Amino acid sequence: MDQSFFSTALVFLAAAVICVPLAKKSGLGSVLGYLIAGVIIGPFVMGFVGKEGQDIMHFAEFGVVMMLFLIGLELEPELLWKLRKSILGLGGLQVVLTTIVIAGVAMLFNFVWQQALALGMILALSSTAIVLQTLSEKGLMKTSAGQSAFSVLLFQDIAVIPMLALFPLLATLGTGNEQAADHHAAKTWVDGFPAWLHALIVLGIIAAIIVVGRIAVRPLLRIIAKTNMREIFTASALLIIVGIAVLMTQIGLSPALGSFLAGVVLANSEYKHELESDIEPFKGLLLGVFFIAVGASIDFHVVSQEYRTIILWVAALTAVKSLVLLLLGKVFKVSTEQNFIFSFSLTQVGEFAFVLFSFSLQQGVLSAETTSIMTAVVAISMALTPLVIMANEKLILPRVGTDEKEEREADEIDEKNPVIIAGFGHFGSMIGRFLRANKIPATYLDLDSDRVDALRGMGFKVFYGDASRHELLQAAGADKARIIIIAIDSPEKRLEMIETVKKHFPHLHMLVRAKNRYDAYDLMNAGMLHIYRETLDTSLRVGVDAMSLLGYRKYTAKRLARNFIKYDEANMRHLSAIRNPDDYVVEAKKYIEEMEETLQSDRQNIFMGGDTSWDPETMREEARARENIAE
Repeated sequence: MDQSFFSTALVFLAAAVICVPLAKKSGLGSVLGYLIAGVIIGPFVMGFVGKEGQDIMHFAEFGVVMMLFLIGLELEPELLWKLRKSILGLGGLQVVLTTIVIAGVAMLFNFVWQQALALGMILALSSTAIVLQTLSEKGLMKTSAGQSAFSVLLFQDIAVIPMLALFPLLATLGTGNEQAADHHAAKTWVDGFPAWLHALIVLGIIAAIIVVGRIAVRPLLRIIAKTNMREIFTASALLIIVGIAVLMTQIGLSPALGSFLAGVVLANSEYKHELESDIEPFKGLLLGVFFIAVGASIDFHVVSQEYRTIILWVAALTAVKSLVLLLLGKVFKVSTEQNFIFSFSLTQVGEFAFVLFSFSLQQGVLSAETTSIMTAVVAISMALTPLVIMANEKLILPRVGTDEKEEREADEIDEKNPVIIAGFGHFGSMIGRFLRANKIPATYLDLDSDRVDALRGMGFKVFYGDASRHELLQAAGADKARIIIIAIDSPEKRLEMIETVKKHFPHLHMLVRAKNRYDAYDLMNAGMLHIYRETLDTSLRVGVDAMSLLGYRKYTAKRLARNFIKYDEANMRHLSAIRNPDDYVVEAKKYIEEMEETLQSDRQNIFMGGDTSWDPETMREEARARENIAE
């Protein structure tokens, strides 16, 4: 079906707009919505777009390119060093063990060892696009499961480099598919070179990109930024990404790998955040196109002919990958609940598989028939991911939570701000909203896992963990912060946290919430200077409004309220030291009487002076009253 570009764009957008909201509303997630849209409009169902799935896949690869550039931008040296154990240990073992097991399964399907090894490496990878988007939508990226998944995916992305270098070597060892290699070979700068020289050229160009990126790209971006033309800055960012991606294709590597490298080079650039904000809209839209293309690339003719083989491969892959991940999660001491989330989120095969299968076909490692079947396996495994995650949430996690009764592990905290807010309930979230509205960055901590998940869904970057623990405060940057606001619900936890801060972070200014005056007594005895009773201000606001409605000037009422707070807090310092209940009643009664007398005296002084205090609202009302009398 010949169609114009605009017709194709119309079909893609209409399918996404219809299917994605329906999938989200059904609890399936946006990824499965895009995949379903692709299946419906694809060449093997309704045939609205593309006579061949590969036509769409080539167009959609740019979405993966954008995504990997943004992932590369997040790879700051500090983060890599912090996650070194999980990246090298957990990620490395996952790739090696899964490759070995899948290669063994492939040999049972009568593949020669070179082909089995290639399949093992390709199918060991998971989908960065699907997993990160799904975990982000569910607010799980900062959990132990999310951080473990990110580490594994990061290692897998890096592992693609040696995989691409190994494929030509496997082809030279002979796989029985040399004719396919000659037929499908692509024109690159390194065609005809021996394998060792090919690898040397690839490494040299990668090193050159890193050097040029640090020496030339940053000054170039600085010059362009001074023009104050945002569209040119965006075009420059796209030029860098596409330029490096094209260079990668010219040396036989993946363009997505090149964009990832471009992101890493610019990770410490002063323009990092501006690049992220400029590229993010392109990434979201193009990733949607990619997922639609994956759905459209499923060849249902091949599926119908080889459905037994495909079902066996999908089942074997899901079982092998989940078991390997569960085992590694246990070894790396991930809690049972988080381990199941981590393991079942990575059971699919990744988007790099489409690139690697194409490359292996060009090199003659795998046959066209094998790559066609495996493309269907990959696409189906991707499509099943949201369903696998949902089955884990509905069927497995409730039983794990009931039987094991394990506490959720504290989140990994990846930011440091001058203000830390411990406790993000109604009291703490109001403070956080006020600070955020005034562009004051703060790190939010809370121990209620349900509340953390709900707040993440609302756009607040809240970290789960016990803020009374020294290790968590250290991870939250308490050693460099200036203020800590303690808004935790539990009075016992507040006192425990105060002792932790006084012991390990004495430089921090502590602003502490108190539920009532008795709670405030304990905080005063703990040496706190900045105590905020959550009922005090609200109660006095009601009193001020009541006086205003009775005819008092509002400013006068506010002055009286301020005096009330001043005298009440002075009295509290004396009352906080009294332990005997009987003595407390006597002293409290005496202070109440004294304070009432003092406040009445203040009030008389104000009125004897003519009460010249004013506020705009009162003056307007009095002016209207005078006008009415004059009339």
